[in-house]
Order: sequence, then structure tokens, then C-alpha cells
Amino acid sequence: MPESNESIGRLVQLSRERNKRDLKEGGKRGIYFDEKAANRAVNFFQFLRHSKGEWAGQPFRLAPWQEDEIIRPLFGWRRRDGTRRFRTAYISVARKNGKSTLAAGIGLYLLTTDREPGAEVYSAATKRDQARIVHGEAVRMVKASPPLKKYIQLYRDNIFMPGTGSKYEPLGADADTCDGLNIHGAIVDEIHAHKTRAMWDILETGTGARRQPLQIAITTAGSNRNTICWELYDQAVKMLEAGRENDSLFAYIAEIEKDDDWKDPVCWVKANPNLGVCVKLDGLLEQAEKAKDSPAFQNTFRRLRLNQWTEQSERYIDMGAWLACAGHVDPEELRGARCYGGLDLGSTRDLTALVLDFPVGDDGRKHKILAWFWLPKEGMAKRVKRDRVPYDVWVERGLIKLTEGNVTDYNVVRADIKAIRDRYRILELAYDPWHAREVATDLQDDGLVMVEFRQGFKSMNEPTVAVLGLIVDHRIEHGSNPVLNWMAGNVAVKQDPTGSVKPDKSKSIERIDGIVALIMAHGRAALHKGAQSAYEAHGIRVF
Repeated sequence: MPESNESIGRLVQLSRERNKRDLKEGGKRGIYFDEKAANRAVNFFQFLRHSKGEWAGQPFRLAPWQEDEIIRPLFGWRRRDGTRRFRTAYISVARKNGKSTLAAGIGLYLLTTDREPGAEVYSAATKRDQARIVHGEAVRMVKASPPLKKYIQLYRDNIFMPGTGSKYEPLGADADTCDGLNIHGAIVDEIHAHKTRAMWDILETGTGARRQPLQIAITTAGSNRNTICWELYDQAVKMLEAGRENDSLFAYIAEIEKDDDWKDPVCWVKANPNLGVCVKLDGLLEQAEKAKDSPAFQNTFRRLRLNQWTEQSERYIDMGAWLACAGHVDPEELRGARCYGGLDLGSTRDLTALVLDFPVGDDGRKHKILAWFWLPKEGMAKRVKRDRVPYDVWVERGLIKLTEGNVTDYNVVRADIKAIRDRYRILELAYDPWHAREVATDLQDDGLVMVEFRQGFKSMNEPTVAVLGLIVDHRIEHGSNPVLNWMAGNVAVKQDPTGSVKPDKSKSIERIDGIVALIMAHGRAALHKGAQSAYEAHGIRVF
């Protein structure tokens, strides 16, 4: 498709501006562009042939965006000592744009033409079978290329070049098998699927003995923002947006913009530079129509085919709408105001959440939200490292309270809720009896009206849908509590055969306790339509 301003994504444009700026000013920092090195890399691809699809057997001709935006800058830029400038590359483009084929070609170049004796090149993924996708494409390219076959021997899971003692292998994310690597090149396929950073870190530390190692993440957008993929993406975006100098990091990110209408085909080329070539417009149109009618598939379509980061793979809450509902929530202004509460105790080792829903305004149609969270103190450092969630930062900011020991001290939670009750007029406090009968009885003895709120479809469907309606209609204000924001982005739902929905902790990517507590609180508030509770007399009622 012909290129126009509308077809160029913002981050691609910023990458171009970076390249132009460096051509003018890079010499001051000791970097320069080697046209011969860039041409050598581009010319290498002429020896490769496609192995699948309608182009099987045909020479691999780099598309203009592949040549000008990736291969030339990646391999042309040099440091003062003549070695390659870039040591890390983040390449992100929508599915079906030839990522695996391009990655395989880069791997073969690093193996054969990068002038590195005994080069070790790896295609890495979460599982070895996934790593074999890129590596297998490289094997087929060698088989189809007479010039390469003269110098390369093929074995199971090993492309070997006897003349230099170099090899190219697939590698799965089993950290126990990755020690002792001496890496010249590493291509990490679909890094968004890596739940931990273990593989990336092992590969990075395995490059220390090489002159000009290159570690590449090549991927579509992800959904979990507590991963190495998001870390790399965020680092790349900040570098491009702020014009920061990071001479070791290369970035190419083709995605639609946040403000683009994902349903409009005009913007799709921003994430699909091969639209009209190997990406077929008819196929995208069909999937877009399906996405319009399916919130879950909409998320999949936007992430995989438009390369747009989403909150999780089966999104329920639109985070743009949620964040737009931050509003103004002053705890002091709400002192003495009537409200309804939801208490989600969870397990003793995880987050406990209390959320209060304050119906406000003359008709009580708007709702202000306050939230409190508790965690056991012991094991905090391990929890932060394991979950890659900044619990420690939230604790320092007073957003989460720690209780002594390795389990949540419910006596502390009980005392805190009593203090909260003294500030706010909690008409009812809903809880799930599965975990909380004893705590509920204690709180009832403290004078709170405790209401059982079971977690089945019958109880949860209506308030779950209602909370989503509040968000869409901007009738909720949550003050942008960071913990609650994080949980809102994690929510997935389960649906029964009748179409009823409820939050599903097993399918949600991280904790959602605060949103569950919000749903319970709003369930009680909505039941009474903002009126004073008829159950202010002590006693446990069933929702």
C-alpha cells in the first residue's frame, strides 16, 4: 500500500527522527553509520528463499519497512571501535507481518556473515517447540539456498558452520539448561508470552564474553504489564518519546494509536506494514466484525492484529474508561457519609481488600469509592520479585498496610475496620462466607451490619454488570487509587450458559480482590437504591 502520513505510526515516525538526528549529531557521541555494513546485511537476505505459503521458493526480498526501518539501522550503526552500536533490539509488529521469517534471516546472518568466530546464536522462547518455529524457518531457508548449503551442515536442532565453528540452535525457557552459554546472538520470539524475566536475564548474562552481542525481542503486543516484555516496551517508548540517548537500544514499534478507532481500516496499516502483501485486508475485516460483537475477541484482535497493548487476554473493564473515572475523592469530605462496604478476605497469605461505595448526589446515582488493602509482612521481598508488582512502593505510600507474620492478621484488619466505621457511616458490610464467617461474627459483635454475599452467578451477575455500567457512564469516581487501578486491569469474567457473568480469579492474570469487594459493595448500595438501609439492626442477612 502507498505510504502516507496516516499510514505511519507515531513511534515509527519517532524512530525515523532518531535516526536522522543521529546521522547529524551521533559523531559527537562516537557513533557513525557504516553504509557498507548496512548493505552487507541487506544483500545477505538475497541469498535466502521463502519456504512456505504463496511465496515458497521465491527469493526473500526485504519489504521497504524491513530494510529501511530495521535491517539497515540495526546493522549499519557502529561504535567508535567499529563494533555494532546496538546490543539490544525491541521489534514489535502485528501478527502475520513476517516476524518469524525476518527473525530467522537475522539469525542466519549472525551465524554466517557477522564475522564472529565460534558464534553461538539461539532462537529462544517459553518452550523449545515455540523456539523451533523461528529456528525451523531458518533450517528451511538453508535447504532452499544453494550458496548457504555449501558452508552449513544441518543436524537436529543445530545449524552448524564448520568453517567458523559457529552454531544456531533453538532454546526453551528452562533456566536449568541455559547455564554456560557464550551468546553472540539471541532472538527471543513472542516475548510477551514470557511470564518471568528468567530467560531474558540468562541470555543477557551469557553475552559478556562477546565483542558485539545482539539480543533481540521480536513480538506482538502483550497484556501483562508486569513482565519483561512491558519493561522493554516501556523503556523503548520513553526513549523514543523523550529523545533520550541510549546507544545500545534499538526499537521498531508498529502499532495503532491510543486515540485511533480500532474499527477503522484506515489505521490498520500502522500496525501492519505488510498490509496488502502477506496481511490480507479481507481477513482483517472479517475478524474486526467478530470483535465488534465479542468483548473478549475484541481484546485479542486489538492485541494480535493491531499490536495494541491490552490489559489482559479476556478483558472485562476498559481501562481507558476506568481511568477516565478517577474524579475527585477526598476522604475527609466523605466523613460521616452513608456508604456500603465489600470485604474480600481472600487467603491468609494474599491481599485483603475493603471497599466502600458512597452513593452521592440528590438521586444517589453517582458513587465515590474508597479502598483499603492489607498484606502479611513476611515474604514481602519475595512477593514483589515473584509477582513483579510494586507492593513495597504501595506500602511506603500508605496504600497497603502490612500485618506482622507470614499470614494476614485478621485482628489488625478487624481493628482497622472498626476505626474506619467510626469515620464513615457503613450501613452494611458484605462479605463472602466461604472465608470470613469468624471475622464477620467478630465485626457483627463490633456493631457492624454484616451481610453474606456469595460468589455465585446469581449473586454476582447483576452487580458486576452494574459496576461496568457505572464505568461506561462515568458515574463512579475512584480517585485513581493505584492498587485498585492495577486490579481493574486484571479482571477477567466467567460466563454461564444463561449469559450471567462474575469475576473469575482463576482466569484473571493477577489479583482482583479490590474489584470483587467493589462489586459486593455496589451490590448492596444498588439494592437499596441509595436509600437508608432497612437492615441497620444487627444481624446477618443473606443476599
